[in-house]
Amino acid sequence: MALKIVGAGLGRTGTMSLKNALEMLLGEPCYHMYEVFQHLDHVPLWHDAALGKPVDWDKIFDGYVAAVDWPVGSFWQEVSEHYPDSLIILSSRDPEKWWNSAHDTIFKSIGEISEEHKDWHDMIDAMMASRFTANLEDKEACIAAFNRHNEQVRRLGPKDRLLEWQAGDGWEPLCAALSVPVPDEPFPHVNSKEEFLDRVAARKAEAASSA
Repeated sequence: MALKIVGAGLGRTGTMSLKNALEMLLGEPCYHMYEVFQHLDHVPLWHDAALGKPVDWDKIFDGYVAAVDWPVGSFWQEVSEHYPDSLIILSSRDPEKWWNSAHDTIFKSIGEISEEHKDWHDMIDAMMASRFTANLEDKEACIAAFNRHNEQVRRLGPKDRLLEWQAGDGWEPLCAALSVPVPDEPFPHVNSKEEFLDRVAARKAEAASSA
């Protein structure tokens, strides 16, 4: 199964909502950072990608029709070139709001990863250093990296394959680009900052109870 959608947007740009929406529209699974936790054998492959080594993209995305969020967003160009018929979706949001959300969720949780997931932590560190910024506590550096990434996608993404989208846009742009009907049900807005933090807390509690 070849990817039909390559998400070029970074984490905390509505990517979980986008994942759910694409799965509803296409009827097949969409890859997301949460899938990496389900497939820890993918971690070394993403680490190789961050180090500039060749990667078997078909192995990573086997069984998926779309991919969004980190880590794929950092490698959107390589992946979209490997799947030349794919639609590239750049999910974005206001940089200040993005920073507030990413800092309080993703970046905070990266710093709290346990030794049990050291390989995952090493992969993330390598990806951020090579494709974003290693200074995840530096607001200006992160916003500059966020803007730089989005401008690169706009500059290098083939215009006939590129869709810019924000969570507030809902179904219509996605359905138009995919030539599918707009669903009758509400757009699946999920994974707010509060939901993210509650999920992290639940994982910590579960890990503590099983220790």
